[in-house]
Amino acid sequence: MSSASASAPSADVRAVDWLPDGQGGSLVTAQVQDALLCFTIAQAGAHWVSNALAVLAAVKAVGGDLPAAGLAFAEMAGIAGRGARHRLAVPGGHILLIDESYNANPASMAATIGQLASESGDRKVAILGAMKELGPGGEAYHADLAAPLVAADVRFALLVGEEMAPLAKALEGRIDFAHVPDHQAARERLKDLIRAGDAVLVKGSNSVGLSHLVTALTNGDY
Repeated sequence: MSSASASAPSADVRAVDWLPDGQGGSLVTAQVQDALLCFTIAQAGAHWVSNALAVLAAVKAVGGDLPAAGLAFAEMAGIAGRGARHRLAVPGGHILLIDESYNANPASMAATIGQLASESGDRKVAILGAMKELGPGGEAYHADLAAPLVAADVRFALLVGEEMAPLAKALEGRIDFAHVPDHQAARERLKDLIRAGDAVLVKGSNSVGLSHLVTALTNGDY
């Protein structure tokens, strides 16, 4: 379910309204056929609202307990590699780290970059790993991430993996970035990159190994 269809007035299951809850999640009012449901999602972003509506549609279809399902979303915080959020102490203050290091495709990349735009922080930083197994359209899919990065006012992008070359080319003269071959080279950049007040998104295909960067950041080992 796309974020656009999630709010379509003609949809049997749709978001009537949703907004950030100020704690990294979303407050949602949803119409599920004849039922109006208000609930909190532990994750922020339109893509998580769409996912929640799909779950509610399935619950409704099998005759499940809709209020109980709505309550459960508040307890489903992001897990490692799939949306976990960390507030980490760094010299001079703290950073917000959003760990999306387990998986990446064009749609999820655009959605999470868009969500980064709404995060509080002095500076938005995106550490992005290559998207794997995209086939012949891979170069274009990577280059197309330039627009959401610019729209999100990302101040620095660290691009990891050879497949990111088209994106690096597309970002020239638009935002500051660095392009490195692998997660080892990316980790060497962390000390000079991270500043107090940053909101940092780490996202890429699992095989790129960006989870190593997340571990280094959470352990302060960089």
